[in-house]
This record gives sequence, structure tokens and C-alpha cells, in this order.
Amino acid sequence: MLHEFEKLPGLVKDHVHCDIVAAPYPDRLQDVLPTSLMHEAQQEIAQWHGYEPTPLHSLVALAGELDLSAIYYKDEGLRFGLGSFKALGGAFAVIKQLQEVIESRTGNRVSMESIRKGEHADLCGQITVASATAGNHGRSLAWGAQRAGCPCKIYIHAGVGDARKEAMEAFGAEVIRVAGDYDASVYHAAAEADKNGWFIVSDTSYPGYLERPRDIMAGYTVMVREVLDALEPDNLPTHVFLQTGCGGLAAGFAGGLWLETGADLPRIVVVEPTEAPCLLLSARNHAATAYQIEVESMMVGLSCGEVSILAWDILEPCSSDYITITDDGIPPAMRLLASGAPGGIPIVGGESGVAGLAALIDAARRQDLRTGLGLSENSRVLLIGSEGATSPDIYQEIVGHAAA
Repeated sequence: MLHEFEKLPGLVKDHVHCDIVAAPYPDRLQDVLPTSLMHEAQQEIAQWHGYEPTPLHSLVALAGELDLSAIYYKDEGLRFGLGSFKALGGAFAVIKQLQEVIESRTGNRVSMESIRKGEHADLCGQITVASATAGNHGRSLAWGAQRAGCPCKIYIHAGVGDARKEAMEAFGAEVIRVAGDYDASVYHAAAEADKNGWFIVSDTSYPGYLERPRDIMAGYTVMVREVLDALEPDNLPTHVFLQTGCGGLAAGFAGGLWLETGADLPRIVVVEPTEAPCLLLSARNHAATAYQIEVESMMVGLSCGEVSILAWDILEPCSSDYITITDDGIPPAMRLLASGAPGGIPIVGGESGVAGLAALIDAARRQDLRTGLGLSENSRVLLIGSEGATSPDIYQEIVGHAAA
């Protein structure tokens, strides 16, 4: 089953281990990711049209081959038909932004339900939301803005493919391509929004900009609730491999899981591309550390050089390990899932979505990493398949056929 991986050099290029003291979700993190906001997001999103939990696949055959007790793969490629976990965050943050602006302009606090139902269409039509994206967040933002009836401006960098651009335009967003990398597009979007009176809805937090990234991370905790509902208490994961860019996915999921499991929080392993190791460097330096990206990874959704400060506040005290991987294992991981061999059913995983899987395969087969990460025949590992074929042309080129 793993014959393609056997031909590759080691995929994991760097590993930083941090000693974490087991403890319940700290009170001090209530200012970073409040319990009330997590519950609000979970309750609100469950009411959206088309909501249903995404599948949690058990990769039984792969677990046996890697000598692990279980591997669970949460398939976010089916989320609201948008192709990624980002559907949970951006669209929720749009509603929260509109709720805030409407209150500031009218003096009345309106419900999220009334915004969803179009009861404030005239006001919403006068409020423009904007953001930078590598594709998936922008798609969620455009979808959320279209549903709420507000204009949307999206900024993308040179490495974002046309298929991702067209997907956002299909939801009515105006998409503007700028020079430079993802971080350059973030700054450009912020400057344009400030000049034009638009409202930034970004999944990256920075000094002075915290509320919307906090909302977005709260939206991601829906995945936590679904995973816990799908598993028996005796089968909860011992490890979670979380691929991430600026840190929002990893922090949102880890924070939500920490709240629910307390001192029994599974071992959190953060996975990044070797070309964009900002979180690994932050762990090594014990402080949020930026990295100047020189080469773009094919894991375009993870290619971020600056750490979200909110995300780092959560990840630093709860993540035990940070690893970086090369692009080499991404195509084999995509093809492996598509074959159906790991769990008996074909699964569509995109370039960024399979990073955790590729990292796990390499780590479980190398004794140094296996020992360093505490992997054994008793380990139950959770993977977040964070995207499906969000770039259909790239997926077909890599896998050899179109996504089912």
C-alpha cells in the first residue's frame, strides 16, 4: 500500500518537541477563545441550511500497516459543498461582522438568525467585507457574504491558481490578484479596506485585529464537537496531527478539544511545509516568529510566513510537537486516499488537506520520529482532511482522474 512512500527520502525535515503540562483549559484563554463564543458558533452553524456532520473515516488498513491502533480521517472536503473546513469559519465571521456593524449604525442588536433570513438586506448591501486568501478562506467568505447579501472583495497572491479564483467569483466576490506572497496580500487587503471603509474578515490575527480571527477559530470548533459525537469515550484519539498555515485551524481545533477533554487533551502535533515553518520557529524561539517565504509550497493553503498571534496564544501551551514536511509526500498521499486502500472507500484529499497524513506515514515508519512523537501500537491518531479537490485541475493532474 505504501510503495510510493518507500521510494521517497524522509518527508519530515524538522521536529521540535515541547514539554506540555497536562491541565484543564486555562481561564486566561477565555480572552483568546471564549467558551461562550465556541458554543455560539456551534449552535449557529448547526442551523445553517445544508448543515450535516462531515464523515469521520476509519483508515483501518493503513493503521495496521503502520502498527497503530487506529487512524481517523475527518473529511472536510464535503463541508457545505465548498470543499474545505474554512466554510465553518469565514461565513460565521461574516455574520458576526454584520451583526456588529448593524448595531453600531442603528443602535439595535439584531440576531444572527435575522441576518440569515435576509431581514436586514438593505443594510447588509451597504457593508463590504474583504480579505486576503490562498483560496479556501476566500471561498467561505464569498459564500457567507452572498448568503447575507453584502459585497465582498478578495485579494489573492501570485501563487493562487485560476480555479480557486473562479470559485470565489462564482459566489459573487470581486477577486483582485496582487504581487508577492500570502503575507503581502494580507497587508494589501488591509490597506485597501482602510482606504475604502470596508471591513476586513481575515483568519490571520495581528496587533489591533483580533475579533474576526477569534470568530473564525470558534467556527472551526464545530469539527471538535462532531468528532467527539462520532467516537466512543474509549476510542478518543491519543494524537492529533494538525496541518496549518498561520495557525488558525490548529488553534481552533486544539482549543476546542482542550476545552472538552481538559487534562486528557491528546498529543497535538502541528504540521507545516518546510518552506513556511513559522510555527516551528516560534516553538523553537518560545515566541511568535515570522519567516520570510522564498519558495512557495504546493501546499498553498499552508504557505504562511507570519503567525496569527491569537493562534500562538493557544498553541504554545498545548502543542507538544511541531514538524515540517517536504512537498514530496503530498502526491502519494493524495493518490493513496483516492485508491480507497487505507479504509476501504476512496477519499478525495487536496494538496493542503493531506499534509497531516503524509507526516504521520513518515513519522510512523521512522523509529526516531515514532519514539519522539510517542507513537505505538496503542496510538489512535486523528487527522483533519482539511480540503478536498479545491483545485480540480491540479487534483486531476496529480491523481490521474477527476475527483468523484
